[in-house]
Amino acid sequence: MSQTVDRALSILPLLAEGPADLGQVADRLGVHKSTALRLLRTLHEHGLVYRQSDQRYRLGARLFALAQEAMENLDIREIAHPHLVRLNEACGHTVHLAVYEEGEVLYIDKVDSRYPVRMYSRIGKPVAITVAAVAKLLLADLPEPERRALADKLEYPLYTPRSTANAPAFLRELEKVREQGWATDLGGHEESINCVAAPIRGADGRVVAAMSVSAPNVVVTAEELLTLLPQVRRTADAISGEYSGRTPVGDPE
Repeated sequence: MSQTVDRALSILPLLAEGPADLGQVADRLGVHKSTALRLLRTLHEHGLVYRQSDQRYRLGARLFALAQEAMENLDIREIAHPHLVRLNEACGHTVHLAVYEEGEVLYIDKVDSRYPVRMYSRIGKPVAITVAAVAKLLLADLPEPERRALADKLEYPLYTPRSTANAPAFLRELEKVREQGWATDLGGHEESINCVAAPIRGADGRVVAAMSVSAPNVVVTAEELLTLLPQVRRTADAISGEYSGRTPVGDPE
């Protein structure tokens, strides 16, 4: 039975390359045409493949509907949380997860620092969008016209001397973040707090969330915090792999 399932599932990536006839499917699977036909009929009955008028087969609409439903039901917070906890246990600092929704960047998860000096960020609270490292990553991934339109309508409060001052400066920072694939906030919101962040990407490569490690400079200097960047990026990549389905749950990272 497992061999039958394996063969049936092997048909789907073949058809993802384009329509194929019975002979092509049989050849790819290394089976007789009668076996390939039984597999195709079963997949057809479930709407996963469709037989065209030219007798070739292509992927069925039901497959796309299932994929869309699965994507809509994915909970990035549930997937990311164990990874955030492990990173927090390794470094000891505050770890955040954020998403971009309706013009705001919101924290949707947080694992507190083990040190006495802690951040007062809260889950569900919007971040300082023009300076936060997670915001830079999420906005840098937007199409350029959308980035420019958003930058033009934002206000640019000077929280500290290191805050982003205006739209041109913000757009330059977003372009830099887009190119390097990570972001920082080194005293831009609070002079005493530094942050380094990495993007979490979906199966299409787009940024779906961002995660960060933050710490006050009385606990760790900005230079010391930046040494955690490779670990932060590995954690973000592990979450991306699980979220997009590239890395099955439980596989080594």
